[in-house]
Amino acid sequence: MNAMRSNRFNPVIKMWVFEEIIDGRKLTDIINQEHENVKYLPGHKLPKNVVAVPDVHEAAAEADVLVFVLPHQFVSQVCEQLVGHIKSDAFGISLIKGIDYGPEGLKLISDIIRTTLNIEVSVMMGANIAREVAEDKFCESTIGSKNKRHGQILKELLQTPNFRIAVVENCDTVELCGALKNIVGVGAGFCDGMDCGDNTKAAVIRLGLMEMVAFAKMFSKGTVESTTFLESCGIADLVTTCYGGRNRKVAEAFVRTGKTIEELEKEMLNGQKLQGPQASVEVHKFLKNRSQTDKFPLFTAVYQICYEKRPVQEFITCLQNHPEHM
Repeated sequence: MNAMRSNRFNPVIKMWVFEEIIDGRKLTDIINQEHENVKYLPGHKLPKNVVAVPDVHEAAAEADVLVFVLPHQFVSQVCEQLVGHIKSDAFGISLIKGIDYGPEGLKLISDIIRTTLNIEVSVMMGANIAREVAEDKFCESTIGSKNKRHGQILKELLQTPNFRIAVVENCDTVELCGALKNIVGVGAGFCDGMDCGDNTKAAVIRLGLMEMVAFAKMFSKGTVESTTFLESCGIADLVTTCYGGRNRKVAEAFVRTGKTIEELEKEMLNGQKLQGPQASVEVHKFLKNRSQTDKFPLFTAVYQICYEKRPVQEFITCLQNHPEHM
Protein backbone atom coordinates (compact mmCIF):
# COMPACT_ATOMS: atom_id res chain seq x y z
CA MET A 1 0.00 0.00 0.00
CA ASN A 2 2.87 2.40 0.76
CA ALA A 3 4.19 1.97 -2.79
CA MET A 4 0.87 3.20 -4.20
CA ARG A 5 0.72 6.24 -1.94
CA SER A 6 4.34 7.40 -2.23
CA ASN A 7 5.99 9.26 -5.10
CA ARG A 8 9.29 7.64 -4.11
CA PHE A 9 8.41 4.07 -5.09
CA ASN A 10 7.13 2.42 -8.26
CA PRO A 11 3.48 1.65 -7.49
CA VAL A 12 3.62 -1.81 -9.13
CA ILE A 13 4.99 -4.58 -6.91
CA LYS A 14 6.05 -7.67 -8.84
CA MET A 15 5.80 -10.81 -6.68
CA TRP A 16 7.49 -13.98 -7.88
CA VAL A 17 5.17 -16.95 -7.26
CA PHE A 18 6.13 -20.57 -7.72
CA GLU A 19 3.52 -21.71 -10.20
CA GLU A 20 0.98 -24.25 -8.96
CA ILE A 21 -2.33 -25.49 -10.31
CA ILE A 22 -5.24 -24.94 -7.93
CA ASP A 23 -8.56 -26.49 -9.02
CA GLY A 24 -7.45 -26.41 -12.64
CA ARG A 25 -6.22 -22.78 -12.58
CA LYS A 26 -2.75 -21.30 -12.33
CA LEU A 27 -2.09 -19.76 -8.91
CA THR A 28 -0.67 -16.63 -10.54
CA ASP A 29 -3.86 -16.16 -12.55
CA ILE A 30 -5.98 -16.52 -9.42
CA ILE A 31 -3.87 -13.93 -7.56
CA ASN A 32 -3.93 -11.45 -10.45
CA GLN A 33 -7.64 -11.86 -11.18
CA GLU A 34 -9.06 -12.28 -7.68
CA HIS A 35 -6.26 -10.59 -5.69
CA GLU A 36 -6.06 -13.43 -3.20
CA ASN A 37 -3.48 -16.14 -2.55
CA VAL A 38 -6.06 -18.87 -2.08
CA LYS A 39 -3.52 -21.50 -1.09
CA TYR A 40 -1.20 -19.79 1.38
CA LEU A 41 -3.27 -16.84 2.66
CA PRO A 42 -6.93 -17.61 1.90
CA GLY A 43 -9.62 -15.12 2.86
CA HIS A 44 -7.39 -12.04 2.63
CA LYS A 45 -7.33 -9.68 -0.33
CA LEU A 46 -4.03 -8.44 -1.71
CA PRO A 47 -3.65 -4.87 -2.98
CA LYS A 48 -4.33 -4.62 -6.71
CA ASN A 49 -0.84 -3.22 -7.35
CA VAL A 50 0.71 -6.57 -6.30
CA VAL A 51 1.22 -8.55 -9.52
CA ALA A 52 2.04 -12.26 -9.37
CA VAL A 53 4.77 -13.28 -11.83
CA PRO A 54 5.79 -16.94 -12.44
CA ASP A 55 9.19 -16.04 -13.93
CA VAL A 56 11.75 -15.05 -11.29
CA HIS A 57 13.86 -13.14 -13.84
CA GLU A 58 10.90 -11.03 -14.89
CA ALA A 59 9.91 -10.38 -11.28
CA ALA A 60 13.38 -9.12 -10.32
CA ALA A 61 14.20 -7.21 -13.51
CA GLU A 62 14.82 -3.50 -12.89
CA ALA A 63 13.98 -3.83 -9.19
CA ASP A 64 15.87 -1.56 -6.82
CA VAL A 65 14.72 -3.47 -3.73
CA LEU A 66 14.45 -7.26 -3.57
CA VAL A 67 12.31 -8.72 -0.76
CA PHE A 68 13.05 -12.37 0.02
CA VAL A 69 10.20 -14.39 1.59
CA LEU A 70 10.46 -18.11 0.86
CA PRO A 71 11.42 -21.32 2.70
CA HIS A 72 15.12 -21.18 3.48
CA GLN A 73 15.69 -24.56 1.80
CA PHE A 74 15.15 -22.92 -1.60
CA VAL A 75 17.15 -19.70 -1.14
CA SER A 76 20.40 -20.86 -2.77
CA GLN A 77 18.59 -22.24 -5.83
CA VAL A 78 16.57 -19.07 -6.37
CA CYS A 79 19.55 -16.77 -5.86
CA GLU A 80 21.62 -18.73 -8.37
CA GLN A 81 18.85 -18.19 -10.92
CA LEU A 82 19.02 -14.44 -10.29
CA VAL A 83 22.78 -14.08 -10.84
CA GLY A 84 23.31 -11.67 -13.74
CA HIS A 85 19.63 -10.72 -13.86
CA ILE A 86 19.41 -7.94 -11.25
CA LYS A 87 20.54 -4.31 -11.15
CA SER A 88 24.07 -3.77 -9.91
CA ASP A 89 22.93 -1.24 -7.30
CA ALA A 90 19.93 -3.23 -6.05
CA PHE A 91 19.74 -4.17 -2.38
CA GLY A 92 17.71 -6.74 -0.52
CA ILE A 93 15.82 -7.49 2.65
CA SER A 94 15.22 -11.00 3.95
CA LEU A 95 12.18 -12.00 5.99
CA ILE A 96 13.33 -15.64 6.07
CA LYS A 97 13.54 -17.17 9.53
CA GLY A 98 16.10 -19.90 9.09
CA ILE A 99 19.78 -20.84 8.99
CA ASP A 100 21.77 -23.21 6.80
CA TYR A 101 24.61 -25.62 7.57
CA GLY A 102 26.79 -26.48 4.60
CA PRO A 103 30.39 -27.42 3.79
CA GLU A 104 31.58 -24.04 5.11
CA GLY A 105 29.69 -24.38 8.37
CA LEU A 106 26.64 -22.51 9.65
CA LYS A 107 25.47 -19.59 7.53
CA LEU A 108 22.83 -16.93 7.91
CA ILE A 109 20.34 -16.79 5.05
CA SER A 110 21.21 -13.14 4.44
CA ASP A 111 24.85 -14.17 3.96
CA ILE A 112 23.85 -16.70 1.31
CA ILE A 113 21.89 -14.00 -0.55
CA ARG A 114 24.67 -11.45 -0.04
CA THR A 115 27.51 -13.62 -1.33
CA THR A 116 25.57 -15.20 -4.22
CA LEU A 117 24.18 -11.94 -5.60
CA ASN A 118 26.88 -9.54 -4.36
CA ILE A 119 24.34 -7.10 -2.91
CA GLU A 120 23.76 -5.56 0.50
CA VAL A 121 21.06 -7.35 2.47
CA SER A 122 19.08 -6.23 5.52
CA VAL A 123 16.69 -8.42 7.52
CA MET A 124 13.27 -8.00 9.13
CA MET A 125 12.08 -10.21 11.96
CA GLY A 126 9.39 -9.83 14.60
CA ALA A 127 6.18 -11.03 16.16
CA ASN A 128 4.40 -11.07 12.82
CA ILE A 129 2.03 -14.00 12.35
CA ALA A 130 1.00 -13.60 8.72
CA ARG A 131 -2.74 -13.98 9.24
CA GLU A 132 -2.84 -11.22 11.86
CA VAL A 133 -0.70 -8.90 9.74
CA ALA A 134 -3.07 -9.49 6.81
CA GLU A 135 -6.00 -8.60 9.09
CA ASP A 136 -4.24 -5.29 9.87
CA LYS A 137 -4.02 -6.01 13.58
CA PHE A 138 -1.41 -3.93 15.38
CA CYS A 139 2.07 -5.43 15.60
CA GLU A 140 5.74 -4.49 15.67
CA SER A 141 8.77 -5.65 13.72
CA THR A 142 12.53 -5.11 13.67
CA ILE A 143 14.72 -4.28 10.70
CA GLY A 144 18.38 -5.12 11.11
CA SER A 145 20.47 -3.13 8.67
CA LYS A 146 24.19 -2.40 8.57
CA ASN A 147 23.44 0.36 6.05
CA LYS A 148 21.52 3.19 7.75
CA ARG A 149 20.25 4.63 4.46
CA HIS A 150 18.84 1.27 3.37
CA GLY A 151 17.28 0.78 6.78
CA GLN A 152 15.37 4.05 6.55
CA ILE A 153 14.24 3.39 2.96
CA LEU A 154 12.93 -0.03 3.99
CA LYS A 155 11.15 1.42 7.00
CA GLU A 156 9.47 4.01 4.77
CA LEU A 157 8.44 1.27 2.35
CA LEU A 158 7.07 -1.18 4.92
CA GLN A 159 5.84 0.70 7.99
CA THR A 160 2.12 1.43 8.42
CA PRO A 161 0.06 2.74 11.37
CA ASN A 162 -0.55 -0.87 12.46
CA PHE A 163 2.87 -2.26 11.48
CA ARG A 164 5.48 -0.33 13.44
CA ILE A 165 9.15 -0.87 12.74
CA ALA A 166 12.33 -0.24 14.73
CA VAL A 167 15.63 -0.18 12.82
CA VAL A 168 18.79 -1.47 14.53
CA GLU A 169 22.31 -2.08 13.25
CA ASN A 170 22.78 -5.45 15.00
CA CYS A 171 21.70 -7.25 11.83
CA ASP A 172 23.10 -10.73 12.56
CA THR A 173 21.47 -10.92 15.99
CA VAL A 174 18.10 -9.88 14.57
CA GLU A 175 18.33 -12.70 12.03
CA LEU A 176 19.51 -15.29 14.53
CA CYS A 177 16.54 -14.47 16.77
CA GLY A 178 14.20 -15.24 13.89
CA ALA A 179 15.71 -18.70 13.40
CA LEU A 180 16.39 -19.76 16.99
CA LYS A 181 13.00 -18.81 18.42
CA ASN A 182 11.42 -21.48 16.22
CA ILE A 183 13.40 -24.17 18.05
CA VAL A 184 12.11 -22.85 21.38
CA GLY A 185 8.59 -22.80 19.91
CA VAL A 186 8.89 -26.53 19.25
CA GLY A 187 9.82 -27.04 22.90
CA ALA A 188 6.76 -25.03 23.95
CA GLY A 189 4.62 -27.28 21.77
CA PHE A 190 6.04 -30.37 23.46
CA CYS A 191 4.93 -28.89 26.80
CA ASP A 192 1.43 -28.22 25.47
CA GLY A 193 1.24 -31.77 24.16
CA MET A 194 2.08 -33.06 27.65
CA ASP A 195 -0.36 -30.60 29.31
CA CYS A 196 2.44 -29.11 31.41
CA GLY A 197 0.77 -25.74 31.92
CA ASP A 198 1.75 -22.08 31.64
CA ASN A 199 4.42 -22.11 34.36
CA THR A 200 6.40 -24.73 32.47
CA LYS A 201 5.98 -22.86 29.20
CA ALA A 202 7.23 -19.68 30.87
CA ALA A 203 10.35 -21.60 31.93
CA VAL A 204 10.81 -22.83 28.34
CA ILE A 205 10.59 -19.24 27.10
CA ARG A 206 13.11 -17.97 29.68
CA LEU A 207 15.60 -20.81 29.25
CA GLY A 208 15.15 -20.70 25.49
CA LEU A 209 15.93 -16.99 25.48
CA MET A 210 19.08 -17.63 27.52
CA GLU A 211 20.23 -20.19 24.96
CA MET A 212 19.42 -17.78 22.12
CA VAL A 213 21.60 -15.10 23.70
CA ALA A 214 24.46 -17.54 24.39
CA PHE A 215 24.30 -18.96 20.85
CA ALA A 216 24.33 -15.48 19.29
CA LYS A 217 27.45 -14.59 21.29
CA MET A 218 29.15 -17.83 20.22
CA PHE A 219 28.23 -17.53 16.54
CA SER A 220 28.52 -13.81 15.79
CA LYS A 221 31.81 -12.27 14.77
CA GLY A 222 30.77 -8.78 15.86
CA THR A 223 29.26 -7.36 19.02
CA VAL A 224 25.97 -8.81 20.24
CA GLU A 225 23.84 -6.09 21.82
CA SER A 226 21.64 -7.43 24.61
CA THR A 227 19.09 -4.69 23.88
CA THR A 228 18.36 -6.33 20.50
CA PHE A 229 16.69 -9.20 22.37
CA LEU A 230 14.23 -6.68 23.83
CA GLU A 231 13.09 -5.66 20.34
CA SER A 232 10.17 -7.32 18.54
CA CYS A 233 12.60 -9.74 16.86
CA GLY A 234 13.61 -11.05 20.29
CA ILE A 235 11.35 -11.58 23.26
CA ALA A 236 8.14 -10.51 21.47
CA ASP A 237 8.57 -12.96 18.58
CA LEU A 238 9.61 -15.67 21.02
CA VAL A 239 6.42 -15.26 23.08
CA THR A 240 4.21 -15.21 19.99
CA THR A 241 5.91 -18.32 18.60
CA CYS A 242 5.50 -20.21 21.88
CA TYR A 243 1.78 -19.43 22.06
CA GLY A 244 0.52 -18.98 18.51
CA GLY A 245 3.05 -20.19 15.94
CA ARG A 246 2.86 -23.24 13.68
CA ASN A 247 6.02 -24.73 15.21
CA ARG A 248 4.23 -24.90 18.55
CA LYS A 249 1.08 -26.28 16.95
CA VAL A 250 2.83 -29.07 15.06
CA ALA A 251 5.02 -29.98 18.05
CA GLU A 252 1.92 -30.36 20.21
CA ALA A 253 0.40 -32.67 17.58
CA PHE A 254 3.70 -34.59 17.47
CA VAL A 255 3.26 -35.46 21.14
CA ARG A 256 -0.47 -36.19 21.03
CA THR A 257 -0.54 -38.26 17.81
CA GLY A 258 2.81 -40.03 17.74
CA LYS A 259 3.22 -39.11 14.05
CA THR A 260 6.52 -37.89 12.63
CA ILE A 261 7.30 -34.23 12.03
CA GLU A 262 7.31 -34.91 8.27
CA GLU A 263 3.84 -36.50 8.36
CA LEU A 264 2.39 -33.63 10.38
CA GLU A 265 4.00 -31.03 8.14
CA LYS A 266 2.20 -32.53 5.14
CA GLU A 267 -1.11 -32.86 7.02
CA MET A 268 -1.23 -29.51 8.80
CA LEU A 269 0.70 -26.89 6.81
CA ASN A 270 -0.88 -26.95 3.35
CA GLY A 271 2.43 -27.05 1.54
CA GLN A 272 4.30 -24.71 3.87
CA LYS A 273 7.56 -25.74 5.54
CA LEU A 274 8.18 -26.03 9.27
CA GLN A 275 11.31 -24.13 10.28
CA GLY A 276 11.87 -25.10 13.94
CA PRO A 277 12.87 -28.77 13.61
CA GLN A 278 15.07 -28.02 10.60
CA ALA A 279 16.77 -25.17 12.47
CA SER A 280 17.46 -27.56 15.35
CA VAL A 281 19.32 -29.83 12.89
CA GLU A 282 21.53 -26.98 11.68
CA VAL A 283 22.20 -25.72 15.21
CA HIS A 284 22.99 -29.24 16.47
CA LYS A 285 25.59 -29.75 13.73
CA PHE A 286 27.22 -26.45 14.71
CA LEU A 287 27.24 -27.23 18.44
CA LYS A 288 28.35 -30.85 18.04
CA ASN A 289 31.26 -29.76 15.87
CA ARG A 290 32.40 -27.55 18.78
CA SER A 291 31.54 -30.04 21.57
CA GLN A 292 29.08 -27.51 23.02
CA THR A 293 25.80 -29.46 23.01
CA ASP A 294 25.80 -29.84 26.80
CA LYS A 295 25.65 -26.05 27.19
CA PHE A 296 22.47 -25.88 25.08
CA PRO A 297 20.27 -28.67 26.49
CA LEU A 298 16.97 -27.20 25.26
CA PHE A 299 18.15 -26.85 21.66
CA THR A 300 19.74 -30.30 21.84
CA ALA A 301 16.66 -31.97 23.31
CA VAL A 302 14.40 -30.55 20.59
CA TYR A 303 16.69 -32.02 17.93
CA GLN A 304 16.95 -35.41 19.65
CA ILE A 305 13.19 -35.70 20.24
CA CYS A 306 12.35 -34.76 16.65
CA TYR A 307 14.98 -36.89 14.92
CA GLU A 308 16.61 -39.41 17.29
CA LYS A 309 13.51 -40.81 19.03
CA ARG A 310 14.43 -39.42 22.43
CA PRO A 311 11.28 -39.73 24.61
CA VAL A 312 9.45 -36.41 24.74
CA GLN A 313 9.00 -36.79 28.50
CA GLU A 314 12.75 -36.25 28.84
CA PHE A 315 12.26 -32.68 27.68
CA ILE A 316 11.19 -31.89 31.24
CA THR A 317 14.37 -33.57 32.53
CA CYS A 318 16.38 -31.24 30.31
CA LEU A 319 14.63 -28.25 31.91
CA GLN A 320 15.17 -29.61 35.43
CA ASN A 321 18.91 -30.09 34.85
CA HIS A 322 19.50 -26.96 32.79
CA PRO A 323 22.87 -25.25 33.45
CA GLU A 324 20.96 -22.11 34.43
CA HIS A 325 19.85 -24.00 37.57
CA MET A 326 23.27 -25.35 38.53
